[in-house]
Amino acid sequence: MDIQTQLPKVGVGRRCGAILANLGGYRGLLSEEMYEELTALAKSVQGARICHVNSTAAGGGVAELLARYIPMLQALGVQADWRLIHGEPEFFAITKSFHNALQGGHYGLGKAEQDLYLTVNERSAKALGNDYDLYIVHDPQPAAIRHFAGPRGAKWIWRCHIDSSAPDKDVSHFLRPLLEEYEAVVFTMDQFVLPQLASKRIAFIAPAIDPLATKNMELSADLCRRVIVDSGVDPTRPLLLQVSRFDPWKDPLGVVRAYRLVKEELPGVQLVLIGAMAGDDPEGWEILDRVEEEAANDPDLFVFTNLSGVGSMEVNAFQRGSDVVIQKSLREGFGLVVSEALWKEKPVVAGNTGGIPMQFPEPFQKHLVDNVEGCAERALHLLQHPGERGDFGRAGREHVRQHFLMPRLVRDELRLIRQVLGTT
Repeated sequence: MDIQTQLPKVGVGRRCGAILANLGGYRGLLSEEMYEELTALAKSVQGARICHVNSTAAGGGVAELLARYIPMLQALGVQADWRLIHGEPEFFAITKSFHNALQGGHYGLGKAEQDLYLTVNERSAKALGNDYDLYIVHDPQPAAIRHFAGPRGAKWIWRCHIDSSAPDKDVSHFLRPLLEEYEAVVFTMDQFVLPQLASKRIAFIAPAIDPLATKNMELSADLCRRVIVDSGVDPTRPLLLQVSRFDPWKDPLGVVRAYRLVKEELPGVQLVLIGAMAGDDPEGWEILDRVEEEAANDPDLFVFTNLSGVGSMEVNAFQRGSDVVIQKSLREGFGLVVSEALWKEKPVVAGNTGGIPMQFPEPFQKHLVDNVEGCAERALHLLQHPGERGDFGRAGREHVRQHFLMPRLVRDELRLIRQVLGTT
């Protein structure tokens, strides 16, 4: 439909049958207590109509999470839709600056930027429709929708997927009153709460991965090898990998520098950078151009995106086929790719920031790093100690199984939904 009639709905219905058929596949990964609570919670909110709202259906962790989360809700009998706001490129340039500013970057927020942001949100609020009992709004792009929606007998939750603990003051001052209109706000962890936020209810819920998704399902070693070979990478030589958006906070250029330090000691090492290009992230194209310039004259540095045909299965194969996975984030909300790699029993060297440390089993937190040199040193150490890589990988998989799989996320969010709707 035209945006003036209703915000477009992301079609996930065809996934529901597959997930419903595979619900039994989670039983071996969860305690019986958790599984029973999950199904009981789903029954307690059946009949409530839920709408998730964000800004893109592809690229980035939120879209990837919702693509699996919404079908699981529907398979459990919960009425849930997923709708997208639309905006001009200038709007997404502003909201990407909001994203960076909430994570501590500076942004000179002027009246023209405020007006455009509010105009798009007001237009989207009018197009949202009045068909739901609960709206869950993700991240800063659509955060003002609740303000413009007016009274409609619904409850509202804002879900923040980034670390907003040390935001730019101007952006924080602008957004805070809009966020305080929600019945509840959700952060990944308590350290991420926007300063001076006076919310009716604050909850802390970590994201999760779906172990049955294409990106995380079991693949044979032979298939992984064939994918890697077909991409021009040598599977017989040491392989470092980072999977992330091309974003300055993910520091892909820092990863390149760390790889080159490793190469001084281990000349045969290779680096693969894989990233999805998101429609709401114009800054990503600039970073990608700079990374590709670095790779132009280096036959051992490979850069792949979804635009070059690399999809979920290929990412899975590279994660399973790599020797060490890197996630050198400078600021991070959670970093789903860390749990993805650990689920595949791969050791990870990652930035000591945001939600990343909670994903590391405690004995291996020495592989959390704060700079390029530390990243290179830890990666080289793991490449030279295969026994430790194995121990780290096995411990990581068990840690993810206990804390960061999709059914746990659905359970935690259903608890909050039930509280907000007052069905307890």
